[in-house]
Amino acid sequence: MQTNLRTKTIGIIAILLFFIYGIFGIPSGLSGTAIKNAILKRIHLGLDLKGGMHLVFQVEVNEAVGAQTDSDAGTIQSAFQQNGIVGATVTKPDANRPDFIQITGVPAAHTADVSSLLNSQFSSQYDVAPGPNNSWTLTMKPTVESDLKQRALDRSIDVIETRINSLGVTEPIVEPYQLGSYQILVELPGIDDLGRVENVIQSTARLSTHAVLGGPWPDQQTALQSLGGMVPPDAELAQSVPGASTDTSTGEWYELSKIPVWGGTDIRDAKADTDQQTNEPEVVFYLTNAAGDKFGQFTSANIGKQMAIVLDNRIYEVAVIKGEIHDTGNISGGNMSMQQAQDLSMLLRTGALPASLKPLQEETVGPSLGADSIHQGVVASIVGMLAVMIFMLIYYKGAGINADLALFLNLVILLGFMGYSHAVLTLPGIAGVILTIGMGVDSNVLIFERIREELRAGKAPAAAVDQGFAHAWTTILDTHVTTIVSAAILFIFGTGPVKGFAVTLTFGLLANLFTAVFVSRVIFDAHLSRKLRGEPISI
Repeated sequence: MQTNLRTKTIGIIAILLFFIYGIFGIPSGLSGTAIKNAILKRIHLGLDLKGGMHLVFQVEVNEAVGAQTDSDAGTIQSAFQQNGIVGATVTKPDANRPDFIQITGVPAAHTADVSSLLNSQFSSQYDVAPGPNNSWTLTMKPTVESDLKQRALDRSIDVIETRINSLGVTEPIVEPYQLGSYQILVELPGIDDLGRVENVIQSTARLSTHAVLGGPWPDQQTALQSLGGMVPPDAELAQSVPGASTDTSTGEWYELSKIPVWGGTDIRDAKADTDQQTNEPEVVFYLTNAAGDKFGQFTSANIGKQMAIVLDNRIYEVAVIKGEIHDTGNISGGNMSMQQAQDLSMLLRTGALPASLKPLQEETVGPSLGADSIHQGVVASIVGMLAVMIFMLIYYKGAGINADLALFLNLVILLGFMGYSHAVLTLPGIAGVILTIGMGVDSNVLIFERIREELRAGKAPAAAVDQGFAHAWTTILDTHVTTIVSAAILFIFGTGPVKGFAVTLTFGLLANLFTAVFVSRVIFDAHLSRKLRGEPISI
């Protein structure tokens, strides 16, 4: 009996030391500041405690649908050219219908060829319908469109996470917001440069190369007049960044081929550098092998003509093709600083957003407000814990010491859990800690009242303790499991602060199962081992 008790006691002390290390690690000193820094290094504070930015973005998923139909329209046009179908035009006539493609001007001799081509290659993604005068319409199927929108949301979350991590923001939260709305919640604790981070998040960073069909013109109105008042369906107008390719201060307008030679997904790597001739910052990018081969074919076939490098619908470079170019290019001009060049290269490396982001909410939490919340939360926890401990000592006498020790160990295990898992402590998380204190007391009350009942029934103290723990265990397990299930639902469907509450509550409940049932029983056994058989216990 004594050997078993000693083993359990050593095990409890080892667990206590293990979780104390989880809270503090190895402090750099014993001063208050050193201890505080050691704790904050292990337990990270959430947005509401540390300060930072809370953002909600709307993903413009229709842009992703439009990009896919643009690509498919280009594929159809290329297939027509390869099959000698001359005169057919592939357009998207309705700007409000990104899922819609129209084909007109098909020669009567190629009607069967076009029908076969569309049904064999595109019927799995589009509803293909013939129309009058040898025309066809392709409408994206609802299931395909829904899947495309969901993938745009998932890809946007991945890109945002990668960008934020590259900026060194600790413990960010990036997750879907309001199920089915294609919105993203972003919480950034402790950031210093709000404007820069917001620009990095929102930049789509879509880089592409286009053939220049016309221009430059000084303004958009002049460009439209030169084109007869309407932009051709296979072209688009774009403005250059001031100073990118000319000496103008406002930027010039060009007519570009709507279908790019290569797009942002074709970039393999990018880095910030300095132009050897002008000594100005630039971004050097490298294409994938497939895109490099395609770029080489385009440049070799268009020597002497112009091409434009476009970033987020703005022209950064307009250059005359002097020779074959394969997998390397550069972006400069526009009065770009080295910091902007580094940010742009990072954006290109992490990949383009599949659709632009529209900010819906923007809230800034100051660190002073967070410090006040920490102070009030800590005071509430200490006052609540002291009140509970004093009550247990008064009401349960000597057994109250048992409950207070278990309660203290429960708090140490909870904080140690958070330290090892690098969980984020939020203001609702502090509420979860306080609730855990109440749950811990509740378990001890169940056990102690059951022991009292057994003692009133005339059983010996040792037997009463044994029966008290045995009968209370089922009730304690039921209450803890049901609460953990509720916490799990909060974690799955809740946002950042609610998840913080669910995490601390779950950790606390698991710790309480251990302390209330195992640790408290060991303390009772140690106390009974020092008493004579039948000697009463203080409870």
